[in-house]
Amino acid sequence: MRASRLLSLLLLLQARERMTARELAAELEVSVRTVYRDVESLSAAGVPIYADRGPDGGYRLLGGYRTRLTGLTESEAASLPLTGLPGPATQLGLGDVLAAELKLMAALPPGPRSRAARIRERFHLDAPGWFRTPDDVPHLHAIADAVWNQHPIQVRYRRWRHPQHVTRTLDPLGVVLKAGSWYLIARPTGTTVEPRTYRISRVLALTTLPGRFDRPDGFDLAAHWTAYTQRFEADSYPEHATVRLSPDGLTRAQILLPPAMARAARADAGPPGPDGWVRAVLPIESVRHAHVEFLKLGADVEILEPPELRAMITATVRTLAARYTTPSGTMTR
Repeated sequence: MRASRLLSLLLLLQARERMTARELAAELEVSVRTVYRDVESLSAAGVPIYADRGPDGGYRLLGGYRTRLTGLTESEAASLPLTGLPGPATQLGLGDVLAAELKLMAALPPGPRSRAARIRERFHLDAPGWFRTPDDVPHLHAIADAVWNQHPIQVRYRRWRHPQHVTRTLDPLGVVLKAGSWYLIARPTGTTVEPRTYRISRVLALTTLPGRFDRPDGFDLAAHWTAYTQRFEADSYPEHATVRLSPDGLTRAQILLPPAMARAARADAGPPGPDGWVRAVLPIESVRHAHVEFLKLGADVEILEPPELRAMITATVRTLAARYTTPSGTMTR
């Protein structure tokens, strides 16, 4: 463990040229005192580390010293596609992101290395959505291992419809992280049917089975996921509602409505009328679902069609008006 840390310290100095003890401690997740001891150990081993004094000081390597210990291990190479997402990489069991990134940075010549460092300082990827508790995915690591090694798996899965708990034997083809939620793309073992999507947080139990399966020829995980999400969204919003939106309602729709409805409000809204309101046809999941969504916009939306949705909104408005025009607590149901 200490040898790995010493190498990481050396690669950090090689990649970034100069770093303070506090910066090194933060990167290596150790105390400043530990950094001091590690620097002394490297110096004793003949590594030419020089300490600049003063508020702008720090440690640096002398004379263009470069270590050749930059070869990537197999696990580090596997983690390269996720160097911008250290959290998800760790969840997947690919925890060598930092080491892989340091070795790549150390291998770059000064110009590209400086540009890569600036990009790292200025851009950060945070996968989970706002105000969400990340999914509990205790079986993610085992699933990722099965995907990597092409082992079939047997899962106990909780789904929405009856029967709720089912057992499936699957060939796992890929894992996708979408807005903080993990999904497994798999197909029933021994079949050639279209792969299906399983939310990994709903996997209740998992057994990795012996043997290996053959991946479908030409299977492209990214292309499959794009087609699936487009299909899923279209199937989820099979109905439509015709509405009028005020200028404020059109703006708030982009924030408060689900993405499919918000995009339609932005793309399909007609020209403003004399009062500034626009007419739009928006996809809806169902009348009951749309009733809840449109109430978010308050008086800045008017439902024109379908009639049952307009009637449902009207009934809600009347109930609210009656509740707020009577003394508090006196209205009976």
